[in-house]
Amino acid sequence: MEHRQLGRSGLRLSALSLGAMTFGEAKGFMKGVHSDDAEARRVFDAALEAGVDTVDTANGYSEGRSEELLGQWMKGRRHDVTLATKCRFPTLGGTAPMHPDESGLSRKSILWNCEQSLRRLQTDYIDLYQVHMQDRSVPIEETLRALDDLVRTGKVRYVGCSNYAGYRLTESLWSAERHGLSRYEGIQLQWNLAARDAEREVIPAARAFGVGVLVWSPLARGFLSGKYRKGQPPPKGTRLETWKDSWAMTATEQNWRTLDKVLELAARHDASPAAISLAWLLQKPEVSSVIVGARTVQQLHENLRALEVKLPAQEVKELDEVSAPQWGYPYNFIGAREPW
Repeated sequence: MEHRQLGRSGLRLSALSLGAMTFGEAKGFMKGVHSDDAEARRVFDAALEAGVDTVDTANGYSEGRSEELLGQWMKGRRHDVTLATKCRFPTLGGTAPMHPDESGLSRKSILWNCEQSLRRLQTDYIDLYQVHMQDRSVPIEETLRALDDLVRTGKVRYVGCSNYAGYRLTESLWSAERHGLSRYEGIQLQWNLAARDAEREVIPAARAFGVGVLVWSPLARGFLSGKYRKGQPPPKGTRLETWKDSWAMTATEQNWRTLDKVLELAARHDASPAAISLAWLLQKPEVSSVIVGARTVQQLHENLRALEVKLPAQEVKELDEVSAPQWGYPYNFIGAREPW
């Protein structure tokens, strides 16, 4: 298993990380598309056996159940896992009322949620603690100071962010430097051949400031796995069958053309469409780790095949071109003259 440095920090992550969003029976978000506990345990064990030692979860996944299961399964092998979790959203996700101070990025919320995650995970430290989305209602310095205190007390090793606008990421990095606080070493974001919006601002900002990129939804909620067909509804039980708004945004003419190219290259490399789509991301220099979610051991093994696929520069270019969105101004203007 290849390991990559998280930005300019000393932390090294497995090139593929295991996403634990489907672990645990969900009552709210992810209801009906989770793994049962026994299969999730088999996926977790198979991932570690294959060298996928970075595991990503969040306080709100399955209303905290994902963290609880990981805490049970890591007993006796906590040191073997590079553990990442998050705070920002309410743990109960709307399934039960929570106090306003138990979500968001205030000092009180961050410190309280970290303690709750440590308890559920049955550990005394978190390797990478990430804020799940920006919170403009709280001063950046307050958020960063709380995270810095967690680092200084040893409860957290490194901090990162997720779902940030480019300007907010930059502002956070400047504030951390100005006040001598722990900075975001990684940013977790959506990036795949069907959703390349992050390339407008966030990824260039991460590149400029040496922030590592962790990718979520690398297969566009399964669209790039090849199990969907143009003109047909999503298969029963899939995420895109449940999330109809996401299906409407994904099933575009351009994305079908992109999928056709992925299928062509999959046949050429004797690999799955998922492996080709993941390999495209793994060849992006900004990427520290690609988070793969697997509801079954078979899906995990299909995703691991991406580590064996090496796309020639010409094939990467073909995928870049067929999936390129309309960047808009000023990106088209600049791009006609130099990379932005």
